[in-house]
Amino acid sequence: MPVASLDNASRVLSVSELNRSVRALLEQNLPLAWVGGEISNLTIAASGHWYFSLKDAQAQVRCVMFRHKAALLDFRATEGMQVEVRAVPGLYEARGEFQLGVEFMRRAGLGALFEAFERLKAKLQAEGLFDAGLKRALPRFPRRIGIVTSPAAAALRDVLTTLKRRMPSLPVVLYPCQVQGVEAPAQIVRAIEAASRRGECDVLIVCRGGGGIEDLWAFNDEAVARAIAGCAMPVVAGVGHETDFTIADFVADHRAPTPTAAAELVSPNREALCAHLDQLQRRLARDMERGLALRAQRVDYLSRRLVHPGQRLAQQARDLDALQLRMACAAGGLLARAELRLANAQRRYRMVRPAVAAGQLRVEQLAARLARGWHHLHEQQVARLASCQVQLKQLNPQAVLERGYSIVRDIDGRVVRAAGDVQPGELLRLTLHQGWLDAQVLAGSREP
Repeated sequence: MPVASLDNASRVLSVSELNRSVRALLEQNLPLAWVGGEISNLTIAASGHWYFSLKDAQAQVRCVMFRHKAALLDFRATEGMQVEVRAVPGLYEARGEFQLGVEFMRRAGLGALFEAFERLKAKLQAEGLFDAGLKRALPRFPRRIGIVTSPAAAALRDVLTTLKRRMPSLPVVLYPCQVQGVEAPAQIVRAIEAASRRGECDVLIVCRGGGGIEDLWAFNDEAVARAIAGCAMPVVAGVGHETDFTIADFVADHRAPTPTAAAELVSPNREALCAHLDQLQRRLARDMERGLALRAQRVDYLSRRLVHPGQRLAQQARDLDALQLRMACAAGGLLARAELRLANAQRRYRMVRPAVAAGQLRVEQLAARLARGWHHLHEQQVARLASCQVQLKQLNPQAVLERGYSIVRDIDGRVVRAAGDVQPGELLRLTLHQGWLDAQVLAGSREP
């Protein structure tokens, strides 16, 4: 529905139209803005929406934050909490109440902390303190673990409980310090430097429990970050909860989501190791039993093959006699077979030996026949050649010309065979036995 115009004073508006127009004007002319104040009259409806007032010493304004926006916050609003909200000014049409539609909320003062956090993070990242290539691997079986935290912190109890459960025999060295407050960064730095200088631990845990950004701010200190980067042993940061990130997490060699997870990360699991050792022991026992069984079978096999030297010599003598007999038999059989093959070869040779004298006589007869046939064929070819020469001479046109005949051709060289082929006055060439003549036709007759 279009927004009703407020310029026409003569037109009567309904309350709904008026509220709708005012809401449109507010939303179009007032931008998204940050507003700070104290929460009061907080109501969290069953639907998950937050309804409250934001007030200061002189005024207050109604606010609403819908469930899908409130679910994104990492804290729960409480009565009297100082907050800063990013909101859009608007009007609740049903009651005509001015209100702020809250898009995001943070505890008062966190904006400056976030900006300082991002500046320091960008600076250290540009210096390369976050590079993955600088991260050191954790020892698989550390001899001693160092912990930098407060002796009164719940995180220390969580770490000690986890280490006792996973590896009770693992020694622990505590480097006490404050983990919250103004003095905390300097004490954390001294504790890390002491652990690095003394070198009595293989890995160092820097941890504390969860809290707001102000509670964890000591671990966003530049001096603490540089102390972690310069530590002689690998450092595991277990600060806050899984959703909490500090500069110490980025600089440390490994980041754990919680102090308990940090203890699990640096300590071997005694139960898992014992189970693995039991498995290896069982495998070793099976391999030893199998190896012993195989070797026992080998011994049995070798014992069966083991023979007295006298028996071995007697057996070898019998084998030698048998071989000599076989060799004699083989030699005799070989000679007999060779003699038989020779006799067969001689017999076959006699059967296939050619008759040289008969073959020579046959060759002489064939040679004589060949000579006679060649002489007869030569005479026939000479007679045939003479006959062909006579026939060729008779058919030679030159011989006809010698008898007084001539060949008549027209000017194109074609032979004239009839008088009708030429016309009077046409030139003709006459070829004689010796030479030629040019003639002109005076008259002719076509009659035979």
